[in-house]
Amino acid sequence: MKIAQIGEAVLRHPARTVSEEEFAHAELSVFADALLNTMLEASGIGIAAPQVFDSRSMMYIASRPNARYPKAPLMEPLLLINPSIVSQSVDLVWEWEGCLSVPGLRGKIARPDWVEVDFQNLQGDKIQQRFEGFVARVFLHEFDHLIGLTWLDHVTDSKHIMANEVWLNALEQGLL
Repeated sequence: MKIAQIGEAVLRHPARTVSEEEFAHAELSVFADALLNTMLEASGIGIAAPQVFDSRSMMYIASRPNARYPKAPLMEPLLLINPSIVSQSVDLVWEWEGCLSVPGLRGKIARPDWVEVDFQNLQGDKIQQRFEGFVARVFLHEFDHLIGLTWLDHVTDSKHIMANEVWLNALEQGLL
């Protein structure tokens, strides 16, 4: 699937709730598989349906070390359908983020250190889960895509944006 790039209107529209009827159709599972494969092929650690021009409230988070995030913790890919935030930390952590829809750039932004979320799995079961640290950041990043935002909307100073190559070099040199 094609990944939407910054400037495309789909990235600015809130996603719609996946209806109870949709959970009964095989198409939901087929789409979920394609979404996961698209994320993996792009070396992403998360992806939301609007990033592939689909308006449904669905996302994967899949933290794992890779070339884009060498220090990421390892977790199994997790599909979240109709996620909502129950509560989140008041303590904010500043960290660098990238995005498959904003290629070539990184931004340093503040996000809550943990988040408690409600969501549904592919069978429609309701689940509540807490994410902490880097995984919380991945969730919040993807959740932004479901409400029509990107990390660029959180940047407070243009000095907090850098080219991905510069960021990777600084990371390798221990400067970040």
